[in-house]
Amino acid sequence: MGQPHPPGHPGKGRRFVDGARRWAAAAVAALTLTAGLVATAPQASAAGLTQVTGFGSNPGNLSMYTYAPGTLPAGAPLVIALHGCTQSASDYYNNAGWPKFADRHHFALVFPQTSSANNANSCFNWFQPGDSTRGQGEALSLKQMVDKAVAQYRSDTRRVYITGLSAGGGMTANMLAAYPDVFAGGAIDSGLPAYCANSVSAAYTCMYSPPGRTPAQWGSLVRSAAPAGTASWPRVAIWQGTADTTVVPANATGLRDQWTDVWGIGQTPSRTESLTGGTTLSVYDDPSGRPAVQVYSVSGMAHGLAVDPGSGTEQCGTTGTYYLDTICSSYHTARFWGLDGGGQGGGALPAPTGLTVTSHTDSAVTLKWNAVDGAASYSVHRGGAKVGTATSTSYTDTGLASGTTYGYTVAAVDTTGVAGAVSSAVTATTTGHTPTCHTASNYEHTTAGRAYQSGGYTFAKGSGQAMGLWNAFTTHTLQQTSPGSYVLADSGCPA
Repeated sequence: MGQPHPPGHPGKGRRFVDGARRWAAAAVAALTLTAGLVATAPQASAAGLTQVTGFGSNPGNLSMYTYAPGTLPAGAPLVIALHGCTQSASDYYNNAGWPKFADRHHFALVFPQTSSANNANSCFNWFQPGDSTRGQGEALSLKQMVDKAVAQYRSDTRRVYITGLSAGGGMTANMLAAYPDVFAGGAIDSGLPAYCANSVSAAYTCMYSPPGRTPAQWGSLVRSAAPAGTASWPRVAIWQGTADTTVVPANATGLRDQWTDVWGIGQTPSRTESLTGGTTLSVYDDPSGRPAVQVYSVSGMAHGLAVDPGSGTEQCGTTGTYYLDTICSSYHTARFWGLDGGGQGGGALPAPTGLTVTSHTDSAVTLKWNAVDGAASYSVHRGGAKVGTATSTSYTDTGLASGTTYGYTVAAVDTTGVAGAVSSAVTATTTGHTPTCHTASNYEHTTAGRAYQSGGYTFAKGSGQAMGLWNAFTTHTLQQTSPGSYVLADSGCPA
């Protein structure tokens, strides 16, 4: 699904491929069919989707489809969702689960669509400089869609987000880098670091064996793509399956290094959490204690988008080719962005003051704060995601892991349900610790935050023990001896 297509003529409508380019196109098609893909994408026609025309000069030759709840207030957020190769706007609309949360939390959706006129496999051209640079080609068409949707839905320009799968994820990373003044946040699902490639051959290198750049080198690709003087960056969620052989897990590590470097916060997670579907969440907080980067590593998941069909609050989507039954990524991404009623603090109420931790046990943390005039309630956030609502000025968060550090913020909510500014963060560490054992490849350990890589070699986090080459073939067992610290336990793990 991440397969690129050889360059055509960017930004000029239909792209023609001849001579050597036709040979390359055939090779890509063969690889695509080997992976079990279909080389054409149906046009969007799902009920609920509306095609929008006349959204700008459209130099990237893309199509625009939108979805919005029937009662959408002015000032609501806007989410742009980019499909993967061989997919379409309707395919993503029907399977990814985003409409469920648009209805629940009241925001608008835009589903851009490319076609075989742009790319033989209907991929967004994330590896084409003429399509992924600010003000050019497909990138400009996507920006024009944002402008059109903001005007049409009277969206809050401070709460515009973008997400994408595979090639759509690669384009998402590029858009976040090129337009940090447009997007408050993004989610890159089984995707590539921003500007990892600028040619077909480089695209394959990135997908299967990404270059070993330092965090500063990855970050410089973002800084050089952004407008001069940019000082505010989007908050980025990174989703990756540990068994992905199309876009290998090292890409998630590159993405983490890239965006943590841009934020200037280092590559050691502030904390990790275990979620459903075998998912490990690693959180990287900004200096104020709010999550700036989150990495979701889904154990055993192959290439695709994580969904979890069902009617539960945390469930979404339908399974299909490249929609994999593990965990609802759209639910967790929406929470990370604060689309569930908090996070960005767009309301008029001031931030609560005096947030403190009054008690903590091995599984619970109790908070208190000062009252805010005009507040009807308060939203409580753990790791940037809303975990509860309080009508008083205290809250107890339960069901926590022992020996784990959590970060909390609180926002006052007015009588219309709009959250105000977010408080300063506090941290709390639950008591006790239960050692755990983890057997995985060095790539998987690194992606999950149990190890780190330096100079092509892997080292256990905390102990610094050498684990050998940084690849997907070397396997070790690590024992967690304390929160955030691991030792080698290949000869037997007593936990």
